[in-house]
Amino acid sequence: MMDLPSHFHAYGAILVTLGALVLFTRARISLEASCLIVLVLLVAGFELFPFPVDGKPFPGMRLLSGFGNDVVITIALLLVLAKGIEVCGGFAAISHFLVRIWRRDPSIALLVTLLITATLSAFINNTPLIVIILPVLVSVAHQTNTSPSRILMPVGFATIAGGMTTTIGTSTNLLVVNIAEDLGVGQIGMFDFILPGAFTALIAILFMWLVAPRLLPDRKPPSADTTERLYLAALTITANGALVDKTLSEARLLLASSLRIERIVRGGSIELVRLPNLRLREGDVVHVCGHAEPITSAQKLFGDSIDIDKTVHPSNQRLAEIVVTRESPLVNRHLSAVTGFMPGTLLPIGIHRPGRTSFEKIKHDEDLLLRIGDILLMQGDRKDIRTLAKRPNMLVLDRNIHVPRQSKASAAVSIMTLVVVSAAFGFLPISAAALFGVLAMLASRCLAWDELWSALNVRVMLMIVTSLAIGTSLTVTGADRMLAHEFVSIVQGMPPWLILSGLLLLTALITEIITNNAVAIIWTPIAISMARELGLPEMPFLLAVLFGANMSFITPIGYQINLLVFSAGGYQFSDFYRVGIPLQVVLWLSTSAILTWLYL
Repeated sequence: MMDLPSHFHAYGAILVTLGALVLFTRARISLEASCLIVLVLLVAGFELFPFPVDGKPFPGMRLLSGFGNDVVITIALLLVLAKGIEVCGGFAAISHFLVRIWRRDPSIALLVTLLITATLSAFINNTPLIVIILPVLVSVAHQTNTSPSRILMPVGFATIAGGMTTTIGTSTNLLVVNIAEDLGVGQIGMFDFILPGAFTALIAILFMWLVAPRLLPDRKPPSADTTERLYLAALTITANGALVDKTLSEARLLLASSLRIERIVRGGSIELVRLPNLRLREGDVVHVCGHAEPITSAQKLFGDSIDIDKTVHPSNQRLAEIVVTRESPLVNRHLSAVTGFMPGTLLPIGIHRPGRTSFEKIKHDEDLLLRIGDILLMQGDRKDIRTLAKRPNMLVLDRNIHVPRQSKASAAVSIMTLVVVSAAFGFLPISAAALFGVLAMLASRCLAWDELWSALNVRVMLMIVTSLAIGTSLTVTGADRMLAHEFVSIVQGMPPWLILSGLLLLTALITEIITNNAVAIIWTPIAISMARELGLPEMPFLLAVLFGANMSFITPIGYQINLLVFSAGGYQFSDFYRVGIPLQVVLWLSTSAILTWLYL
């Protein structure tokens, strides 16, 4: 071990931070590996070159305490809650509404979505809000053949911008306001900065609407692999279904918009003309084409899933994709004979034949003859799927496609609503509210244990821990205060508007690598002291810190919203540079102008 002057540790922390930002953009190195490299460098640096804090060496292993940090745990719990609503089909109604808008005019639909989410985030903490809206937007993207990456980041940034308009919009706002009151600035009301906040939010929304989608590339989200394959299914209308005596136009409104009706057969042989006023009857067989989950959701409406629901509890039902290989016993077998080769409860509900997307292109025969390369969509007990996967002559592609448990949808939505309300109005910390919500999801069987584990994203967790470690290293070594001191010494003697603009920019840049709440704690007293020293109003300098601490757009590690969007959209680190840098410049200039005009 070697003792070094304290400022060497500060420079070292800054160098590691800059190196991390470069490393995260390297496509040849996985993000997980980059995070581990940064963590090893930081821990080794403090262990090999001790840094005294209160007379004792700061333990490098403390930088790994982020694995138990409240932020990490909260995001993990929120991801689990979102998974619970997803597997119960709780977003279906909202999704269908948005899909209709997006199909009519995607550009206007994006603007409406941005305005709604920004407005809501002014009154609801934006973290639980984005957790609710992300799965809906991913579903909309899939159903309208739009890349989720062109939607999720703009909406995520819109919630950040909307949260800057009131004191309760984000936890950072509350923190800045409380510190300011303690320092004698006076009480700041909920809407005291609504004008500059709304101006900034409007500029951000216009940028997200008109510019951001053109800058973002198409990315493949983690869940895309199981949603792209189209299946053909024949569903029978039963007396217990919701489609009995409905017209075809009414049925189409109830079904997912991505589900295409191919044929309607009555009496086993009569094919009906698909007219809007055709009235469906019990026993009609409706041939549909669509993705796996919309087909299973349609089963509930048709009443075609009653039998399997009696034998397998909905929480244990899963979907599996089985490939008909050369060695498979299913080759040249009729579809009706498949169940004889399946263990337990497994039943075929759809078929995918490469290069074929309609029944007409296969043949007008419900009892299809299976060929090599066909993929069967099977539904049944997850235990039976595991048994099938162990057979050497059966190739199971995916054993984790969930059957929407629509009977639990209202319970899942109610649980999430209670979590959001409890957190938004301060009844419980968001971490505690989310923990109780996950427990309620499990107890009500909205969520199974295997679904819980599948919701956790190791990549996101590692990124959060690494960002917390970087922030701690900068704070402990005094690197953050050193940067603040350098800034104050540089701006002395400059015009007030230039100092204000510089403060806003530096705060925004630092919040990309240190958590926004930490930036608020450090910079709020400095901003107030600067204003008093210069004999200028305190409000614009206070708002420069408040807005700057929220303007985290350049990296995914600066804000919880960015991390959630990063995971759901399948983005690369560099995608945030594409949109974040020009957005940061636009908001820096426009916000500096409005604060100068209103307050100086």
